[in-house]
Amino acid sequence: MKKYIYTMMLLFVAITVTQAQRMLPKQKGLEVSTGILSNDKIGNDYYINIGMTVNGTNGNYQLWAFEYNHQFQNYKNLKIPQETYTAEGGYSFFLLGDTRKNITLNFALIGVIGYETINRGETLLYDGAKILSEDNFIYGAGGRLSFETYLSDRFVVILQGRTKVLCGTDFEQFRPSAGVGLRFNF
Repeated sequence: MKKYIYTMMLLFVAITVTQAQRMLPKQKGLEVSTGILSNDKIGNDYYINIGMTVNGTNGNYQLWAFEYNHQFQNYKNLKIPQETYTAEGGYSFFLLGDTRKNITLNFALIGVIGYETINRGETLLYDGAKILSEDNFIYGAGGRLSFETYLSDRFVVILQGRTKVLCGTDFEQFRPSAGVGLRFNF
């Protein structure tokens, strides 16, 4: 009888410990993600994002991130680089998932502020043409729909679709993207 009780207690503790480690309020995480910018020319246009998450209650969390976007604008046979550096802050809301939060679907609202540079600040091209678009400070808002699944209690794989609406830019104001990421919870 003692073996049966000890076995049940050990099983109960093991189940409780594995569930208790996920989405604890005020738990912090480091998130790294990368992806492609959705437009006509897929391949050379990408983003890299590094951020921090702070868990709230009920599967919600805050997110703070820095992002680098790199894309090209075509001019004759020349590709002109456009680079964007942004700081982002927002809140992610839990939409769907299982009770243990092994698999979740979240939606985030994000505020964006940053700087955009065209051709690394050079305005003259090789043929004497002048770039009329200027380097600008940009700001705006965005949304993110993410599918998140735990590999373990600490590692989370993220598949995400995002979009941003930016003001102050001389190029596209609406910028959708898709990517994959990995989060480590401390």
